[in-house]
Amino acid sequence: MTTITRVFALSATLGGALMLQGCVVGAAVGAGAAVVGAGAKVVGAGVDAVTTSDEETRARREREQREWEREQRRCERRQRQGKDC
Repeated sequence: MTTITRVFALSATLGGALMLQGCVVGAAVGAGAAVVGAGAKVVGAGVDAVTTSDEETRARREREQREWEREQRRCERRQRQGKDC
């Protein structure tokens, strides 16, 4: 190879390596952000799992009330048939 060809090949190789470093850094930063974001979601889900909103509390009470009323109706039907609850 001639000197000019070698210099050109070396320049192209170094230029490509420098450009790829930016890609590697960008990928590492993106992966790090994804890990931090996933960690924040896990912590948020954990906090949400141990806290109960007013709406959730109201829904649970309504569900329990409906179940109690259903049980009362079932008991009344059984009593009309002469059976125990």
